[in-house]
Amino acid sequence: AKFDEEQPCLDSVLMTLPDAEKDYKEEGDASRYMLQGKMYAMLGGDKEENPIVTLKLEPAHGELLRQQYEAIVPGYYMNKVHWSSVYLDAPPPQEVIFDMARESHRLILASLPKKTQREILERE
Repeated sequence: AKFDEEQPCLDSVLMTLPDAEKDYKEEGDASRYMLQGKMYAMLGGDKEENPIVTLKLEPAHGELLRQQYEAIVPGYYMNKVHWSSVYLDAPPPQEVIFDMARESHRLILASLPKKTQREILERE
């Protein structure tokens, strides 16, 4: 996918999270990053093909980040309370995005059955 190639660093961070899997959705030209079949990140573009990554965050944290950074907006084509999108052409500091990615992964992990969570963390 075009957007992974433009964001190799972000792609590798998303793929190093425990049990990460990736698929490509041709409709929307986006790569989805999954944990046990549940998406925690999507790397793609908006309708003008500006590169964005969409991540799940605690609602209050997402709101705080949107106030701090112009590039962070309510989730593009997603639930706007739980998901935030980051425009990557003028992004906040990389560490902010990486922290958001880890939080998104952690939230999805926490939604899985306890046994599955243990198995994933034991494989680390």
